Amino acid sequence: MSFRGLSRPNATSGMGMPDPSKNTYMELQRKKAHRYVIFKIDEKKKEVLVDKTGGPAETYDDFTASLPENDCRYAVYDYDFVTSDNCQKSKIFFIAWSPSTSKIRAKMLYATSKDRFRRELEGIHYEIQATDPTEMDLEVIRDRAN
Repeated sequence: MSFRGLSRPNATSGMGMPDPSKNTYMELQRKKAHRYVIFKIDEKKKEVLVDKTGGPAETYDDFTASLPENDCRYAVYDYDFVTSDNCQKSKIFFIAWSPSTSKIRAKMLYATSKDRFRRELEGIHYEIQATDPTEMDLEVIRDRAN
């Protein structure tokens, strides 16, 4: 069976990232203005837009509570921690949130757009693909950062 004749719905494989979205990420990365940024795909505009930001004082629980239960998102989280030798560190996590309860079309759209979007974000330390909250709980973040 040949697949050559099938059309691919997203042949460009990725959505653009407009300047306001890039700027919001830069504010997290360089100025520590946000604890997290959640992005969503606007299919009509073919862009990845900022869905929500969390202030520097917000917690990881605030962040996870901001992710939709039944829809996909990309997220960036700035994790601050203290090392065993008492050094203050920060690691930026990219999280591809794709819950098993989300629509198949959304899962496919986010999966095919992820690599291009991820390349736009310089300074990411770790990447996590999560289909349920346990795959990205705080213990997972802590383990990866250390």
